[in-house]
Amino acid sequence: MSKALGGMTRTRLIGLVGGPVAATLLLLVPSGLHQIPGMEHRPAAAAAVAAWMALWWFTEAVPMAWTSLLPIVLFPLLGVYGGESPVGDVGRAAAPFVDAYIFLFLGGMALGAALEQWGLHRRIALLIMRAIGTEPQRLLLGMLTATATVSLWISNTATAVMMVPIGMALMAQLELTEGRRLHHFGAALMLAVAYGSNVGGIGTKIGSPTNSVFAGVVSRRFGSEVGFLEYIAAALPFVILFLPIAWWLLWRLGRQDRLGPGQGGEVIQQELIRLGPPSAGERTVGLVFLAAAVLWIAADPVRTWLAPAFASAFGGFKLLGKHYEAGVALLASGTLLVIGRLSLAALRRVPWDSLLLLGGGFALAAGIEASGLSQWLSLQLGGLEGLPPLAQHATVATTTILLSAMASNTATVNVMLNVLPASRPLLAVSTFASSCDFALPAGTPPNAIVFGSGYVRLPVMMRVGISLDLLAAALLTLYGISWVQLMLP
Repeated sequence: MSKALGGMTRTRLIGLVGGPVAATLLLLVPSGLHQIPGMEHRPAAAAAVAAWMALWWFTEAVPMAWTSLLPIVLFPLLGVYGGESPVGDVGRAAAPFVDAYIFLFLGGMALGAALEQWGLHRRIALLIMRAIGTEPQRLLLGMLTATATVSLWISNTATAVMMVPIGMALMAQLELTEGRRLHHFGAALMLAVAYGSNVGGIGTKIGSPTNSVFAGVVSRRFGSEVGFLEYIAAALPFVILFLPIAWWLLWRLGRQDRLGPGQGGEVIQQELIRLGPPSAGERTVGLVFLAAAVLWIAADPVRTWLAPAFASAFGGFKLLGKHYEAGVALLASGTLLVIGRLSLAALRRVPWDSLLLLGGGFALAAGIEASGLSQWLSLQLGGLEGLPPLAQHATVATTTILLSAMASNTATVNVMLNVLPASRPLLAVSTFASSCDFALPAGTPPNAIVFGSGYVRLPVMMRVGISLDLLAAALLTLYGISWVQLMLP
């Protein structure tokens, strides 16, 4: 892309200037946003901030975490909440940054950091690959499945960074055996890392920041919680359904090298030998992680048992699902920190800016709701609500995948979930779709990471990825109107 001033790309420069310009126009130019009875200029002010943030998020004109802080400054200045006290409005604008879902994701990231610190995630991935098999097609399926499984619990970026060296070691062994460069199978194996990292993150509430955004928006817009197990029940079947589709397309690419019998087992065994027997640290982290997972899955009965005690001790405090889940995450990660199984060095590798990005999305949603802009948007999207369910889900899935190809999936979800109609299945489909761009390196960090392997060329990624994008949109459409509608009515 051509460069603009000071080394900044033209797209980023346009976004940097376009954000405040779009906000000024929305705020000052008369429109239907200024004519909502009883709301005065507040919907226009919220729309101005939303447009500013969307342009800066999509173009990455400034660091995304910085953009996320705009509501704290602009909402009180522009009177979005309509309060008499600017100080009180600052408090309302800042409150979403300490939402319980922020702490759930923080605790989840800390648990993931502990898994990485002790190499437990690597051992799990290798054991899964060994169990699936080492014939070329099984090796490819094993790489895809192992990557997705690890990505259920730690960030997709960390998963891809871990799995690429394993994939490179496997390719070195295969090429030594075959005596030639395996361009097609190498590309398929590296793309399996990228796609497995992206798809796996869909499956649990802590697998991707987008999932926490979804839970927070549903809580705010509907006044209802999506429990940990309820989310898994809605999302994990899509992961299970989509992985064989991705494997089928990748194997069509990889089999062009006409590989002989599998030789990857030796590499997998060597990697496991190098890890040695599970250390005390691995066992402790594994047990604490398992305990947290059990507590999350058993959330409803345990929370029902705890709720009266919390209400009695804290002046009638209502223990919601998000408070319970965040408490489990913080208790588990705090325990590992106290007993020395989670180091400060490992915590420093946690992407802390993701927390600000989540908070910014929640703050934007709160401002849109409080200002009356959400009602105006609902009226404008009446055409979408009037479509048959199949068309609604197809439109949402396709639009989200297209947007996530041009911007980060978290930025895409922060915008989409605040403008879509109030439908939990539609919001869920948009959330899942945001992790389903497979065609471009800019779509997600794992897509970009695998380019460093030397096996993946852009035309190959685009050819395979566009096919997968279309299949993902089609599957999500059918999945949304059937399974998601049943799980999240």
